[in-house]
Amino acid sequence: MQLRGNLMLLAASFFWGTTFVAQILGMEGLGPYTYAACRFALGTVFMWALWYAYRGKRAAERRAGTFRSGFRAGIPVGLAMFVGVTLQQVALLYTTAGKTAFITTLYIVLVPLAAVLLGQRVRVLQWCGAFLAFAGVYFLSAHGEVTLNTGDVLVFICSFFWMAQILLIDRYARTVDAIELCFMEMIVCTLGSAVLAAIYESFAWGDVWHAAVPILYAGILSCGVAYTCQILGQAYVEPTQAAILMSTEAVFAAVAGWIVLGETMSPIQILGCALLLGGALMTQMPQHRARG
Repeated sequence: MQLRGNLMLLAASFFWGTTFVAQILGMEGLGPYTYAACRFALGTVFMWALWYAYRGKRAAERRAGTFRSGFRAGIPVGLAMFVGVTLQQVALLYTTAGKTAFITTLYIVLVPLAAVLLGQRVRVLQWCGAFLAFAGVYFLSAHGEVTLNTGDVLVFICSFFWMAQILLIDRYARTVDAIELCFMEMIVCTLGSAVLAAIYESFAWGDVWHAAVPILYAGILSCGVAYTCQILGQAYVEPTQAAILMSTEAVFAAVAGWIVLGETMSPIQILGCALLLGGALMTQMPQHRARG
């Protein structure tokens, strides 16, 4: 079952990473909040269809007395994700995408720290994997920049909300309906993004139509499929290990940028990819106990 969880988290990371290209293409004519509202709205429609398709399974679980709705749990998860996404979007107005990616992945280290504070056990290999993956993201995206500005501070705050989202899903994924949890998560993000778009941006259907393909990719695969995979995957994987696996999003983003956008990767960035993948693999190694 853990292998299934790992594969689901890697699939989610793949869709998130490749959606970075869709985000660049989609926001050529759309504001960030309008783009986010459109993709999350499409994700909401996808999740509604999935929720409707599984109505028979829910009915059977209700009759058996084993069903627990995920709608209420989806509200705090959705709020954490919405704030994280919003801070990240605003931060990009003040800092580079590379530094944003690097600082955001502080959750790789924050999650095991929070897990310890919550009384959970974190293995030595998971700590090593977390720091190795964090170093990999630095080489992959920070490009040696060490100065901080307003955008960097916003991204730093954002990383705490991603940490909260991961830990909240870890709390609920094993006990409530995953589809309903993700459905409500999409609804919260859609409403929040739509309110910000209405306040700060203008809207034109022509611009949305022009960005239809990136929005479809991001809405269905990155929102609907990927976040469902995250919730289902975290039901079988510890939060620290899940955070490290999901950080491979940076590798998929770099490769997608190279293939689709023609972006180049320096030797130091390739080293970063190797370190990040090494950190992810390290968490899969069994912990050997000393014989007594």
